[in-house]
Order: sequence, then C-alpha cells, then structure tokens
Amino acid sequence: MSTTVVAPLTIEDAELLVATARRAAEDAGVTVSVTVLDAGGHLLAFRRDDRAVLISGETSTRKAYTALQLNAPTADLVDAVRPGGLFHTLPTALDRPLLFIAGGLPVHRDGRLIGAIGVGGGAPDQDHGFATAAVQALV
Repeated sequence: MSTTVVAPLTIEDAELLVATARRAAEDAGVTVSVTVLDAGGHLLAFRRDDRAVLISGETSTRKAYTALQLNAPTADLVDAVRPGGLFHTLPTALDRPLLFIAGGLPVHRDGRLIGAIGVGGGAPDQDHGFATAAVQALV
C-alpha cells in the first residue's frame, strides 16, 4: 500500500505568505491585515497594522476561514451567495461566520489543501491580488 505524504503549511511558509502580502500591499500604498490558517483552521500567522481599519483583522481571518472551509477563493463565491445563487441558503452554523468578499485564498501543495490566507484592508480586488501574490511566492 502506497501513502502519499504532503508537507503541511509551516510557520516559515506562513511568515512568507504574510510578508509577501504585506509587501504587495505596501507597494500599492495600502495597509492590510493578513491571516494564515493551517489545514485544520488553526492560526499560524497574523499581522495587523495599527494604521489599518480596525475591522480588517477580523475580516482577514474570516476570509481565510471561508477559503479554507469551501476550498475556493472567496472572490469566486460572491455570486454564489446572492439570492438565487448556489450558496444562497448555505447555513451559517459553522464555527465562524463566512465572509464572501475577495481576499481569501486556499493554499495547496501537491494538489492538496494545506491552509488558507486572508487579506483585509484594501478594496476587494486589491486584497485578492495581495493574497494571490503571497500564494504564488510559495510555488
């Protein structure tokens, strides 16, 4: 019997994700909060800048949690939760409320889900771009 082992998301990986997203945001003149979760939904890294909007820390965490739970970029889910969308009646009785705004991305290694990143503080398309830049840095 063959078992495939996929390396988990490490603290070093999480720190790289946070640093890359932060750098991308700073290059764009935006202050953001960044949250990185492992595959079990445990907080691996978090960064909140005092210049960021106060709610950005909770927003980044909820985006990461949503991306992890649904294994999908939060930007792809916005239409699904509108009336008539696929997830319009999705129960919200999960551990943490979901947030369907761009900026949350699942993180994969060797095709397997190993965690998620959430970025909050910029415009939705900016947050998505910052998260994308961070995930690409792991490749």
